[in-house]
Amino acid sequence: MTLAIYPGSFDPISIGHLDVALRAARLFDRVTVAVYAGGDKPGALFAVPERLALAREAFSAAGDAGANVGVDSFSGLTVEYARAVGATTIVRGLRAVSDFEYEFKLAHMNDHLAPEIEVVCLMTSSRHSFISSSLIREVAALGGDVAGLVPDHVRDALRARFDTAAPVIPR
Repeated sequence: MTLAIYPGSFDPISIGHLDVALRAARLFDRVTVAVYAGGDKPGALFAVPERLALAREAFSAAGDAGANVGVDSFSGLTVEYARAVGATTIVRGLRAVSDFEYEFKLAHMNDHLAPEIEVVCLMTSSRHSFISSSLIREVAALGGDVAGLVPDHVRDALRARFDTAAPVIPR
């Protein structure tokens, strides 16, 4: 059985993340969406248990397409987590050319640390290429509509977190 991990912060999980994970699920026997829990990024919106719950609900809602996708958390080096769970592949998503340089360096470092683990980069579908978790957080914080960028339950969690009412624009 070929196991791949798809690591990230997923704060929050977006439609773009789902797209990459579900496409990876067609390529590998099992995909684990691995939520990084090794010290939250500055400005993290959701705690790790919340991110895990949001991701699990998203893949549960995907039905058969998400049947071979699991969700877990990890800390430390991604390659060490991959080894610990028996993964042979790390999946990464590329949205734009600007992602390539970082992912290129990361892939080479991972190859240095764990040459037995392959890194596979999947291009994000063009309709999702502008979506990033940080942009979603910013728009939601300002009361903007993130419908269609995140699953509905994530949109609801964002609304609850920010208690968003339409912003008042002074005239």
